[in-house]
Amino acid sequence: MFPTITSITEDELDLNALLDAITLTSTGAAAIFTGMVRGVTTRGDAHETTYLEYEAYKPMAEAKMRQVADEIRARWPVVEGIALVQRIGRLYPRTPTILIACTAAHRDTGVFDAARYGIDRLKEIVPVWKKEFKPDGAEWVEGDYHPQPGE
Repeated sequence: MFPTITSITEDELDLNALLDAITLTSTGAAAIFTGMVRGVTTRGDAHETTYLEYEAYKPMAEAKMRQVADEIRARWPVVEGIALVQRIGRLYPRTPTILIACTAAHRDTGVFDAARYGIDRLKEIVPVWKKEFKPDGAEWVEGDYHPQPGE
């Protein structure tokens, strides 16, 4: 079967190790998305971000990540490897927070769309909470998505 990594971790994200884990001898393309902590946020009024704290209920979050991976495989059966890895804990500006990677034999097989779907869907349904700390206080950052029954 094709390699799939779904993980919530406090460890630093190692792009090379994760890519190696989802690359096969038939792999010729990898589409990778990495999200990072911004030091300046333009959501609402522009403001400085000192750090973010990410939290998750790991069993539930990883189960939903596996659901996202299954959805990717159903929509793009040519995808070989999938990595969905979310970092939690206190993270400072310029620190990678998430890695989404999909591999395939060729670049024109939908691998870019699959990776984009991975980050968008993860943001929708995976229960990870983010608290933003600024010089003048802190606030929880809420997403736009509200889960529907059965998702």
